[in-house]
Amino acid sequence: MQDVKIFKPILALRVERVLVGLAATVAVLAAAFAVRAGESAIALNAGLYVIQAEVVDAPETRARGLMYRRSMPANHGMLFVFSYPERQCFWMKNTLIPLSIAFLDDRGVIVNIADMQPQTEDEHCSAQPVRYALEMNQGWFATRNIRPGFKISGLNKAPRSQ
Repeated sequence: MQDVKIFKPILALRVERVLVGLAATVAVLAAAFAVRAGESAIALNAGLYVIQAEVVDAPETRARGLMYRRSMPANHGMLFVFSYPERQCFWMKNTLIPLSIAFLDDRGVIVNIADMQPQTEDEHCSAQPVRYALEMNQGWFATRNIRPGFKISGLNKAPRSQ
């Protein structure tokens, strides 16, 4: 019986340490994926799929984009909002994760999609003038059979470009 009395406090202490460690890990991850200051997030829909999109609508936040991030959660992305439809080009300098980018017209219809490799300076451009670009983890569109001509809804919730 003496062994049981000693074992319970030791087990409780170990469980407490594990829980504290888990809470700290969750806090670090939450901070890593939090929306950066001055940026907002909106929910977009691609058919049945919901996308949590960080919105970048100012020149300085669009220029930074997803640079230096080591990961992005599933079904999360970054929505680039431009003042008016124009041909847009993107590169992956200082971007650490492979991405797919969908270029969207004013109505949210996908014009074209490109896969982009990390830390490259290759240009990936819209096939025609677009108002939005949506970056997702590489392969997100392909695995869901989302192609040019498909409409992304919820863009009306995005702030206007600065």
